[in-house]
Amino acid sequence: MPDTLLAHLPSMKSQVSAEDWQMRVDLAACYRLAARYGWVDLTGTHISARVKAPAGQHHFLINPHGVLFQQVTASSLVKIDQDGRKIQESPYPVNPAGFVIHSAIHMKNEEAICVFHSHTIAGMGVSMQEEGLLMASQHSAFFYDNLGYHDIEHMEAGVEGRDILANDLGRHRALIMRNHGLLTTGRTVGEAFYVMHTLERACAAQIAAQAGGAKVRRMSDATCGFFSEFFREATLKHGTMAWPSLLSTLETTDPDYRN
Repeated sequence: MPDTLLAHLPSMKSQVSAEDWQMRVDLAACYRLAARYGWVDLTGTHISARVKAPAGQHHFLINPHGVLFQQVTASSLVKIDQDGRKIQESPYPVNPAGFVIHSAIHMKNEEAICVFHSHTIAGMGVSMQEEGLLMASQHSAFFYDNLGYHDIEHMEAGVEGRDILANDLGRHRALIMRNHGLLTTGRTVGEAFYVMHTLERACAAQIAAQAGGAKVRRMSDATCGFFSEFFREATLKHGTMAWPSLLSTLETTDPDYRN
């Protein structure tokens, strides 16, 4: 599908509620920021967000399949149902298989307004390690008792494996998908981004510390518990605080994300 389609795509702003439009703007910004931070795998991952739906239904926004993250706009996002089917006219296809991971979380967790999945080098690297994330940095300590693990083997079950994935995340806001990548959730798009940023840095620090073969010094359970409690209480606050400044960084170079 030619990139020129994005330039001629009509704005959805007048066709949706003010609340839905704001969610579109925030989610498009999240895609652009993910590209800016280098958390992309071409079109191999997704960030989804829940929007209001009629009683008994569930509606979500997701990226147009085949469009790079740095090209996503508020109007190009596609509205789908819990099965990944389009419920609003769009010239773009979606990837229902890619939404399986997201629907598993959204359908089991009402607080998971935004679900962010990545395949970063650092995230995949830690996901491949037998012990997973080591409690050896302040950033990793934030995830002490705040992190779930999910075995990639369950992904072979497709939609039948969604309950296992959701249960592995449990009450946490972050998940390491073994031999695969990272996943975070948020009550806002900003919170999901903040948790992913923190988890990604924890993974990157671990890979860097291990690179020279030196023994990694771990933190005590008491210290990790302190940072864990702080993080659990502060994710929404810090995600909300940082979000306006993150958006402002896009205004000078990527203002078309709002289109």
